[in-house]
Amino acid sequence: MGKEVERKFLVTSTAWRELAEANIRILQFYLAAGPGRTVRIRISDGGSAKLTLKFGSKARERDEFEYSIPLWEAVEMLDFAIGRVIEKTRHHVRHRGYLYEIDVFGGPLAGLVIAELETPEDVPDEMLPDWLGREVTGESKFYNASLALGGIPEIAA
Repeated sequence: MGKEVERKFLVTSTAWRELAEANIRILQFYLAAGPGRTVRIRISDGGSAKLTLKFGSKARERDEFEYSIPLWEAVEMLDFAIGRVIEKTRHHVRHRGYLYEIDVFGGPLAGLVIAELETPEDVPDEMLPDWLGREVTGESKFYNASLALGGIPEIAA
């Protein structure tokens, strides 16, 4: 079991793009979701898949269990997806020693760009990159399960 400790931010400019080290095409969907728990499948670059279980309702910290699964099984489970299937490209960007994962959403969520910072310590505001906008940690409408199962949030940086 791992602890997922993360902060989320809306992204307000494209200045991060010149710093991107990697990008991964992701197809993500949920098989089950309830208060404080989710079961999801993520297919990365059409070549590998993971099953992830998350537990907890704290805004910044949850228990996470993740397992590699055969790609063909993940593709079969698409038939059991609840809500919308999330399409996004994840970019890795380093800034002042921290790794940011920037998700650029496609499909019905096109236009939404969210940066995640997974770190157990609080990063002071003056250490955050200028291209980050409003922090949305704790705003459930910006969590992937809500994006898949709920409405499309109005993007207001």
